[in-house]
Amino acid sequence: MLKNPERNEIRSILQDAKTIAVVGLSDNPARTSHSVSKAMQDAGYKIIPVNPMIDEALGEKSLKSLRDIPDHVDIVNVFRRSEFLKDLAEDYLETSAPVFWTQLDVVDEEVFNRLSSKGRTVIMDRCIKVEHSITQP
Repeated sequence: MLKNPERNEIRSILQDAKTIAVVGLSDNPARTSHSVSKAMQDAGYKIIPVNPMIDEALGEKSLKSLRDIPDHVDIVNVFRRSEFLKDLAEDYLETSAPVFWTQLDVVDEEVFNRLSSKGRTVIMDRCIKVEHSITQP
């Protein structure tokens, strides 16, 4: 069974992070991925959209995949269904991002264990906006 980091560790992750790559970020303001990412952008994080179906979101150019990110990313936040996590995990391991975070109801224990065994921090089935609001001073 997967075990997410404790709240104090999540607080530290969010305090130290500057850049969040958002896989599946929509350019539609009615979508949860957009509103959550906008809230994080408004809180001071640089957002990098990763979605091959759009050109930009939140004023940032969208990239086709995690492999296309030229700069360091602190958190990869995933807004895709659980069945896509295995392939995303492979792309993620090509990055230097220390944290792989999936939104509510997005869970794959095999991916959790694989990434954790590679020394990466994995947070699954948690909303980054909610965690930010309850862990920040």
